[in-house]
Amino acid sequence: MTDIKVHNGKPMGFGAVLTEGGVNFSIYSRDATKVSLVLFENESDQKPSRIVEFDPHKNRTGDVWHIYIEGLEEGALYLYKVDGPYIPPKGLRFNSNKYLFDPYAKAFTSGSVFRSYNKQWKQGFDGNMGGELQDLSDFPKCVVVDNDSFDWEGDRPLNRPLEQTVIYETHVKGFTASETSGLAREIAGTYRGFEEKVDYLRKLGITAVELLPVFEFDENENANTNPRTGEMLVNYWGYSTIGFFAPKTSYAADRSPGGPVREFKQMVKTLHKAGIEVILDVVYNHTAEGNERGYTFEFRGLQNDVYYSLPASDKNYYMNFSGCGNSVNCNNPVTSAFILDSLRYWVLEMHVDGFRFDLASILSRSPSGAPLHGDLPSLTVAINDDPVLSHTKIIAEPWDCAGLYQLGGFPGGPKNRWSEWNGKFRDDIRRFIRGDEHLSTAAATRVSGSSDCYNHDGRSPLASINFITAHDGFTLNDLVSYNGKHNEENGECNRDGSDDNLSYNNGFEGECTNPKIEHARLQTIKNALIYLFVSQGVPMMLGGDEMRRTQNGNNNAYCQDNQLSWFNWNLAEKNKGLVRFTSLLIELRKSHNIFSRIKFFRDTYETSAIPEISWYDINAKVPDWAKMSRFLAFKLNGLEVDNDFYVATNLDQYDLTITLPTLPGNKKWHRVADTAFESPDDILEKGNEELLREQKRYVLISGATVILMSK
Repeated sequence: MTDIKVHNGKPMGFGAVLTEGGVNFSIYSRDATKVSLVLFENESDQKPSRIVEFDPHKNRTGDVWHIYIEGLEEGALYLYKVDGPYIPPKGLRFNSNKYLFDPYAKAFTSGSVFRSYNKQWKQGFDGNMGGELQDLSDFPKCVVVDNDSFDWEGDRPLNRPLEQTVIYETHVKGFTASETSGLAREIAGTYRGFEEKVDYLRKLGITAVELLPVFEFDENENANTNPRTGEMLVNYWGYSTIGFFAPKTSYAADRSPGGPVREFKQMVKTLHKAGIEVILDVVYNHTAEGNERGYTFEFRGLQNDVYYSLPASDKNYYMNFSGCGNSVNCNNPVTSAFILDSLRYWVLEMHVDGFRFDLASILSRSPSGAPLHGDLPSLTVAINDDPVLSHTKIIAEPWDCAGLYQLGGFPGGPKNRWSEWNGKFRDDIRRFIRGDEHLSTAAATRVSGSSDCYNHDGRSPLASINFITAHDGFTLNDLVSYNGKHNEENGECNRDGSDDNLSYNNGFEGECTNPKIEHARLQTIKNALIYLFVSQGVPMMLGGDEMRRTQNGNNNAYCQDNQLSWFNWNLAEKNKGLVRFTSLLIELRKSHNIFSRIKFFRDTYETSAIPEISWYDINAKVPDWAKMSRFLAFKLNGLEVDNDFYVATNLDQYDLTITLPTLPGNKKWHRVADTAFESPDDILEKGNEELLREQKRYVLISGATVILMSK
């Protein structure tokens, strides 16, 4: 590093931009009085190899500090030190003792931020106000990345239409970390390991994986211990971002500087070759720096009052709409630009296909924290209309932890293309399949696309991301196996996690060998899957539900980086009948556009008096919805474009002999699925549907759902 030369550099192109002769560094800070670039030779260095100070007369344009280092190459390691006023009541928290990350860093070395800080806290070091870290050997460094060197082989984002999308939500590490995955230890739980299971995903039929956070975070931030084992708990899910441009280093088999970037890209390329899109769960609503007692990693030490929402009366504190200590000031122009830059980077350089925005309602709050209603929030509209992101899937979790609930109305502007996690679908379908009384009307609304939420302002059923289970809550197996949560091992005395699970254990709490209870549980799981895949909207299933993955009743496994959260691949063989059932259901949906309409149902077809969807009671009559309970039946009319389909569910305690709707012409009803049957008769393969001998009536067993198709 002795032969490097320092030049003025350029302000645009934030971060570390590699050129043929060196690296241009650019970083924003409005109130900084001094900025230094800290360089390292190796990731295990205890001390910097060189510190380069910015000349404010030569290396500053407006509020952007910039410098060009000739002679630096790919893999160069760096941090920043920034000085300025420390006046917390005015929102300024500069501290020249802090080593800061580059907010635009494209990669990080291995190491733990919290392990480094905590080690020195034990020696009397104050992580927020105190002195400089004395030992940087295990402290992560930012890495200069060469994005142009990767061979994409012509790969591009797939841009699959939403109506053709089936989403599988899962965790990169947990998907293959278990020894049951059959993978070598060095690749289990990594991007490389994820590639090895792509064929499983392809055969299952899903078209998109939605990955829990892969942006760099520190898994060692959790201070709790497991009360049963005494082991330290972690941040397993990753909703505590440190690096908004960098893939998680510990998820890579190759952890050399820049290795995680290459490995992530290879995983995306492999998934794309299999026809599977990559959607990232992203966290722009808060950061890992926490509240006024938290850490200083980057934003707090660069321009605290710009990046965070602070109370006007006393900016010493942080507004907390996330429940995690702080809220990002999303609609400040600087912060909005940063978020858009991050999104564009993951699309342009990493080729991802979409994003699910955690607690997305925070993105629609003003700098003062007030919800933006009359004046549309600039950030959500900018994401909606951004030309680079125009074909990228954008999915909102349309609420936050401070009560802003925007389901059905997440703001995106006049041509709103945001989709939303539909919490009403989850709750109403859970209640219905559990057998609650008088839920038929609510279930019918969800099946038909949740028009009560989305049939306005030109929106379509595709605005609804339908899900019954997700990472946050019970798995589908646990939904039918537990009446209450069992989060004791989270170290919070079972206080964490939701108490409103809408679950039913079918008569026994937890794992059970009673064949009647097991049959009832499996039947309910199949019912849930049917409603997920025959409903209008975009289905999202929780990874592992197809093989009955369990978390032993833990409905908030955010801290469990172990077998509790990891996939047990032995279950895929043990429950291969359910895997088959799920795969054939997905194939059925993909084979018939009638399940994935781009418009809401109308009362009548354009040239016909036949309605596009018809609802029935057990006698095939128009139902009296006020009296309908624990039964639902409907027919989707193919109208000479597709087959007709009849779906009926009996959640009463008695078997029912139901009357079937009459088919026109010479068409006959054929059985596709009946959840009362055991595998493989519970669902029949395409082309092998069973002709019903009795075309007028059908015996629907208690607790079962049937799908019939016309031929």
